[in-house]
Amino acid sequence: MAGALDNAELATVVPLAVPASQRWRGLVLPVAAVALWWLVSKLDLVNSALLVSPAKVLETAWEMVSSGRLWRALSASLARELTGFFIGTASGLVLGALLGLWPRFNRLVGPSFNTFKQISLFAWIPLISVWFGLGDVAKVVFLSLAALVPVVVNTAAGIRNTPASLLEVARVYGYTRWQTVTQVVLPSAIPSIFTGVYLALIYSWLATIGAEYLLVSGRGVGNLLIEGSEHFQMDLVIFGMAVIGVVGWLMNASARLLERRIFKGRTT
Repeated sequence: MAGALDNAELATVVPLAVPASQRWRGLVLPVAAVALWWLVSKLDLVNSALLVSPAKVLETAWEMVSSGRLWRALSASLARELTGFFIGTASGLVLGALLGLWPRFNRLVGPSFNTFKQISLFAWIPLISVWFGLGDVAKVVFLSLAALVPVVVNTAAGIRNTPASLLEVARVYGYTRWQTVTQVVLPSAIPSIFTGVYLALIYSWLATIGAEYLLVSGRGVGNLLIEGSEHFQMDLVIFGMAVIGVVGWLMNASARLLERRIFKGRTT
């Protein structure tokens, strides 16, 4: 019974390897969508100004890559995203740990934070734009807010949900408070903390595009979308959307791979 439980727990942390035949099934819908897109544009079933052909998008993609415009825009977006992500994550870890470990601090700050997290992220843009302008500083502040909330919530929850049995064992062995926190509470909270960091990475990337679209000063992938829509270049708009999706997918896949390696190491 214990062995079965261990295997079940391990499966929830480290997903079993998916057969190659099943991995390819995820490509069925994208391939079908591209085929339908090509057919609709080939038969002129939709106004070509509204839905350009895949060939035109590929031509634009090659032009953007060869000219270096894509790398300049993407590097600017990623620099903002990573800066905001690290600032928001670091702040979130500190605040979440204080809320989870210090009941008096939680009673003092917790109600205000619970109100703060109910405010829509994009509601902060008018205030941020007045205080910090429309440049990179304003965008980084916005992205830091996007990363902050999930890290705080999951860090505090992970700490508070430390099993009572583990705390009792620490008490029996005479652990000091510092030893209990570092050797019992934080290791127990790692899965929840990682979830918060993972969500912060995804949210900050999504917020990057929103910030570039609404705080239009500067360079970035979001500005490519604005340029395409203003000049009615649907090929540029579609290409920009594809870049956003691919980068987001790569971030998600990288985070999941790191998660599997971390928790596989902890369970072996």
